[in-house]
Amino acid sequence: MKKKPGKLIAASLGPGDPGLITREAWSVLKGDSCWLYPVKKTGAESYALDIVKRAGLSVPEDALALAFPMTHDISILSKYWLEAAKTVIDILKSGRDAVFLVEGDASTYSTFGHLARTINAIDETLETKVIAGVTSFSAAASCLNKPLTEADDTMAIIPAGYGVKVVEKMLLDFDTLVLMKVKPIIEDLLDLIEKKKLLHSSYFIERAGTPDERIVTDLLQLRQTRPHYLSLLVIHNPHREHGEMIRGCGKKK
Repeated sequence: MKKKPGKLIAASLGPGDPGLITREAWSVLKGDSCWLYPVKKTGAESYALDIVKRAGLSVPEDALALAFPMTHDISILSKYWLEAAKTVIDILKSGRDAVFLVEGDASTYSTFGHLARTINAIDETLETKVIAGVTSFSAAASCLNKPLTEADDTMAIIPAGYGVKVVEKMLLDFDTLVLMKVKPIIEDLLDLIEKKKLLHSSYFIERAGTPDERIVTDLLQLRQTRPHYLSLLVIHNPHREHGEMIRGCGKKK
């Protein structure tokens, strides 16, 4: 009798604090699924794997590293997604589940989505599942004990790489901006925040929840520094003008 294929499961681990691993993710990690974890290159350390190690979980001997280089070149990335997909498919077709370790939340700027789509493009019958996790920006707000939004505030989450012109425009439409991957343009962002007089309502955090966590509320301290790749900026614009809002959900008579 032909074996039923296994399922590929994304275990969202949160941004770094092992205490933020959900009960569902923990249960999967304690099972007999094959662990898969991402690395920048063969032999490199894995941020996601470090989270579960600090949680006190033992890494199975057959855990596999999957290489995904830090590049925006789709032609290069596609080759690595395909190679990783073939490895995962072999595991699933043996009848075993595979759990892919993901820092943060697997539905938010995660490699898992590319991997899952590549697998389903090869074999659409294979099942994938995402276990929801804590995002880096919600953890950052918790670390500072500050809300991201209140009442009728609006919020947008964008990669900072779109540039300061886009960020400046979005400040007109959103009360809170969460800027991901700020490292390449940190100086330009600081210039904008200072120009808009938003220094006292913005904050920076990198590697939230890890032993190397760094929180900066005096953003000018970031001048001439090199933030870690896993860093973000939260900008709250208390000066934004709001339009009229329709409130309530009552039915019309």
